[in-house]
Amino acid sequence: MFGQSKAFSGFAVDDLGEARRFYGETLGLRAEESGEGDMRMLTLTLGGGAQVFVYPKESHSPATFTILNFPVDDIEAAVDELERRGVSLERYPGFDHDERGIVRAGDGGPAAIAWFTDPAGNVLSVLQET
Repeated sequence: MFGQSKAFSGFAVDDLGEARRFYGETLGLRAEESGEGDMRMLTLTLGGGAQVFVYPKESHSPATFTILNFPVDDIEAAVDELERRGVSLERYPGFDHDERGIVRAGDGGPAAIAWFTDPAGNVLSVLQET
């Protein structure tokens, strides 16, 4: 039934302006703000044309899971670039992070993954697939 639908995802932030700066300037995504008042939102355009909607929510609580994963060919280069742009990596209990904050291959997962957060505290990752 939904196989031909142009589905999209969305998530909340506490400050739409900060989100626009982070996703647009820091991460280099196309980030377009639209709407007025309570109907304002940010549209992120990802590789391949996929879109994600970001909306402000006063009582925002950050997601406790990864909301966006960015596959990369070279995770070390991606981590270097994130750090150069002022983004800090997260380290979560239960994962064996290397000195740079990268978690290396486990059974059935990506070859490597590193997590970071947006200004609203939502969890994002860069991952290098096998």
